[in-house]
Amino acid sequence: MKFCAKTLEDTKFLAECFSSLVDEDGLFVTLTGDIGAGKTQFIRYVLEYLNVSSKVTSPSFVILNEYKCSKFPIYHFDLYRLEEKGLKSVISELREYSKDKNLTFIEWAEFAHNEIPENSLKIDVQYDQNNLDIRYFEFSSNDKKMIDFIEKLSKKAGIK
Repeated sequence: MKFCAKTLEDTKFLAECFSSLVDEDGLFVTLTGDIGAGKTQFIRYVLEYLNVSSKVTSPSFVILNEYKCSKFPIYHFDLYRLEEKGLKSVISELREYSKDKNLTFIEWAEFAHNEIPENSLKIDVQYDQNNLDIRYFEFSSNDKKMIDFIEKLSKKAGIK
């Protein structure tokens, strides 16, 4: 499923639809895309709709931010600055936070070198080549539960 966000309001709408579908079982979400494409902004909006009261920031320098909401704990990783040794140090946390009852976001998941669980929801965020204000959010997964989630999101967001 591919969603075109022409404005920040479109991204916010997508985040609202997304957050309304996350149930108590949580999700393990990976995000890929260029710097500044909108990965962290999307997460900020999702957490806003989940009533997270803490300020949501990019964990680029701290690797992991943890937030609380009424449904589950939320973990937000950023693997951009990790090299091979650094990645090895967080692999066990990635596996732990991929279990049910958490909402986990992994930015720069392409640096995880196949350590991402199969039951993840993948979001690729890209700029439009001709208009840098436009973003495309492409959702995919090989997991049946995540495919069902994507179908519900598509319907809720009005994507055909």
